[in-house]
Amino acid sequence: MQVHHEYRVNAFGAGGRNGVVHAAFGAGGRNGVVHAEGVLPCISFSAPPEFLGEPGRWTPEHFLVAAVASCFVSTFSGIAERARLEFASFNLDAEGMLDNEDGFWRFTEIKLRPVVTVLKEEDLDRAIRLLEKAEKSCLIARSLQFKVVLFPAVKIEEELTVPARISTEHTQRLQGGHRNAVQVGAAFQPGSSASQL
Repeated sequence: MQVHHEYRVNAFGAGGRNGVVHAAFGAGGRNGVVHAEGVLPCISFSAPPEFLGEPGRWTPEHFLVAAVASCFVSTFSGIAERARLEFASFNLDAEGMLDNEDGFWRFTEIKLRPVVTVLKEEDLDRAIRLLEKAEKSCLIARSLQFKVVLFPAVKIEEELTVPARISTEHTQRLQGGHRNAVQVGAAFQPGSSASQL
């Protein structure tokens, strides 16, 4: 009998303090639906396949990992907003470890792997500090009896810049209203077409 299972989810910021969580599914007869008053939609769930559940459904184990992931996304987004940290994207992979210890199943750890893409290099260190602050401030993570481990990463948004080079002849055409003569990323030779470049 296997004594270790892992449950993975991915969360990302959707702007403001909203986010979306996806589970890596596996998912029979141990199904149900959870519903919170005033909250849509209902969520179908099952026991995990390794515990005779139906593949392809949310499981209580995924819900726990998703609770930590979604709380972390919300917490970081709020902290970053207050600190006026501008970022291009935020993505979080979360992985919960379920182990059988002394004949009882329990979560032993959740690993959080956030990746923040900042707009400016000078924001790298500040983004790491804010991720660490979010880990300490996350209500759900602080409420658990097992460790939540942070593996933060910060990247810099890469700008794609392609210089436009326009010949003198085509600059004159543009001034005359021929807007389709601009060639981006290549020097335009009089008498050539875009397919020749």
